[in-house]
Amino acid sequence: MGRRQPRGRDRLRGVTESVHPAHRGVPGVPIRPPDVALAAAWWGAEAGAAVPPFRTMVDLVADGVMDAELAGLLWLLVEAGIPVTVAGPRGSGRSTVLAALLACLDPATTPLLLDGENEDFAAIPEAVELGWRREHGATTAAGPRPDPRHTMLIAAELGARPPLGIWGDRARVAIRALSLGYGLAATIEAGGLDDVFTILRGPAVEAGADELAGLGVVVVLGPREGGGAPRVTVAHYVRPLVRDPHGHVQRMPPAVLAARDPLDGGWSHFAWGLVDELAGRLGRRPLELERDHARRGAALAAAALAVAARGATAG
Repeated sequence: MGRRQPRGRDRLRGVTESVHPAHRGVPGVPIRPPDVALAAAWWGAEAGAAVPPFRTMVDLVADGVMDAELAGLLWLLVEAGIPVTVAGPRGSGRSTVLAALLACLDPATTPLLLDGENEDFAAIPEAVELGWRREHGATTAAGPRPDPRHTMLIAAELGARPPLGIWGDRARVAIRALSLGYGLAATIEAGGLDDVFTILRGPAVEAGADELAGLGVVVVLGPREGGGAPRVTVAHYVRPLVRDPHGHVQRMPPAVLAARDPLDGGWSHFAWGLVDELAGRLGRRPLELERDHARRGAALAAAALAVAARGATAG
């Protein structure tokens, strides 16, 4: 079943305390909550891989994984509970980027780590209505019902990679949970947004196009070069289904939030064209959202410069 506390807590404790001192005390900069950090590190350790040092959003900006403007926007959206999937080829740093994004979750949000091939959805009372078959043996967990609006399901990977990959029926239920207001944070081995859709619509998962409209943000990574830091190439916003004043379903195509130029590495940003749409989804005024985005981007940029300066001094 989904777990709020991963196994291996003691042997991963050191990882949770490895926040870079250059930005440990920077006001407003997201530093991972301990339980989420443990979950993020846990899947790598349980799969038999070495647990990499945790990287914060500040580190990602300092390392050139993404620029501060995109990082500030992702921080804002993930904090608001917008689902996020990190896609990329194997070894591209998907788990590293997702772990940093999970640090942006609002403290009021409950992270629920899905248990891979052993997940029975006992923590999700609506599992059967989402298509989880009773013969799987799911029973509703004791305790208060989770509030979907404040629960983020975490899938180490949407893929058939035991023991932690969520695939087949389990992936389909996790995706359908988006329609009830649950969040979903995941990684997937895919080359881009079209690849993500093709994989999840395929015969193993059979997610419908309308179900995939709930994916939220899809961050795409390119291959690592020479074992360096991950590199975000593009970030998409998958628009949810909406209804017009007459009740008709409106299906809008995905939009690009930001893209990296493959030649010079510079960034082009397009979120300005979505401000009204994003503000409406988050229940905020457009001008307020723009100012908040700018403030977060500036905080991350300043903290990243501090990290770089301290690194240069130490070198």
